Amino acid sequence: MPTTPRWLDPEERRAWLAYIDFSTLLSDQLNRQLRREAGVTHADYTLLAHLSSVPDQTLTMTELAERLRITRSRLTHAVTRLQQSGYVDRRDDPVNRRNQLALLTPQGRELLERAAPGHVEAVRRAVFDALTPEQVRQFAEIGEAINSALQGADATEDDQEPLPWRRR
Repeated sequence: MPTTPRWLDPEERRAWLAYIDFSTLLSDQLNRQLRREAGVTHADYTLLAHLSSVPDQTLTMTELAERLRITRSRLTHAVTRLQQSGYVDRRDDPVNRRNQLALLTPQGRELLERAAPGHVEAVRRAVFDALTPEQVRQFAEIGEAINSALQGADATEDDQEPLPWRRR
């Protein structure tokens, strides 16, 4: 049974297009900054940062894929590339042989320590310097609300049609 789309009103459209524009520009800018200053992509930096954020700097490949919200295949390619550069190591999980572990190497830790100051400054200049303290609070609340709604949609995905941007 066909339904009428719930079109965006002018203010919603303005907000959506602004988000599309700034998210694309921000992603490009952070990628350029990290490639120039550290020789890695923003996606690679994020992967390394996730590993550095856990006590033993080690996660199963499944845990890491879930944290990054990427497929296991895409993660395998990224980890292989970072492993060849010496930033990540991969080994069998001694507790569960079906799992593989990804761990941050000392070289990966060094890379993060070198790259983090420039990356944080780029984020500050691109995002937070453009906002008032009230807008930063609102930005956080908006991001949290959208993340919560998307996570709720993921949890009920089996009961509904898949989200159009998710691949199975």
